[in-house]
Amino acid sequence: MRRRVVLLGAGAAVVLLGLALWWFIPASPTPLTSADVDAAVQRGIEQAERQERELPPDASVAFQAISPSLATVRTFGANAGLGSGVIVNADGVVLTALHVVAGAERIQVEFADGTTATGSVAGSQPESDIAVLAVDRLPEIVVPAVLAGPPSVGADVFAVGNPLGLERTLTAGVVSATDRGISSGSGPPLLGLIQFDAAVNPGNSGGPLINPAGQVVGIVTGLANPAKQDFFVGIGFAVPIATAAGGAGGPQQ
Repeated sequence: MRRRVVLLGAGAAVVLLGLALWWFIPASPTPLTSADVDAAVQRGIEQAERQERELPPDASVAFQAISPSLATVRTFGANAGLGSGVIVNADGVVLTALHVVAGAERIQVEFADGTTATGSVAGSQPESDIAVLAVDRLPEIVVPAVLAGPPSVGADVFAVGNPLGLERTLTAGVVSATDRGISSGSGPPLLGLIQFDAAVNPGNSGGPLINPAGQVVGIVTGLANPAKQDFFVGIGFAVPIATAAGGAGGPQQ
C-alpha cells in the first residue's frame, strides 16, 4: 500500500507539471481577418473625425486672434465715409488705406472695446495707398496685431473689415496671385499687391488681410472694378504688410 501511494503521488506530479507547462506556453496568435482590418480602419477614421470636430475652424481662430486689434475708421466732411484699420504697435498706431482718410475734415477711430478717439494722419505712403493714424485716446488695453511674412499663392486668407457698413465682418478666400499691379484712378498705379478672392466691398478698405493664425499679411486697398461698380466682383487687392508697415513707419518684416 505504501508503494502504491508513492506511485500515485508521482503520477499526480507529472500531471501537474504538464498542466503548468501548458499554461505557460503562449497560444498562437489568431490570424487577422479582413473584417478585423476594416473595423480597425473604421475606428481610426472615427477617432480622426472626432478630433477634427473638437478643433475650432481656421476662420474662428483667425477672427479671435485679430479681433482685439481691429479699428473702425469714420471720416467726416467732404470725404465722409467708413473704412477699416488695424493696430500695429503698442503706441496704438493704426494702419489704414490712404484713400479712406484723404481730404477728411475729421477722422474718428473706434477700437474693439468701444473706445472712440480722434485720429490724424501721422504718415502716408501714397504710392501704396497707405496711411498711418495717430490717435488722441487709446483703448484700455492695446493689443497690436501680429504681422506675418508674405503668403504664397493658394494660401488661405481672410479679409476683416466693415463692408457696406456691416462692422467686423470676416470673409474667406485664397491668395490668387502676388506682385499684382492695378490702376489707382488719378494717381500712379499700385504695384506689388496681393490678389485674393475673399469678398471685399466699400468699408473693407484699410482693414487687415490675415492668415489662418490671425496674423496680418496685408492691408486691403481695393477691388477689381471693370464695370465701374463699387461692389464685390470676386477679386480684391491688398498691400503686403512689409510694405505697408515699413513705409508708414511701422515695424518691417
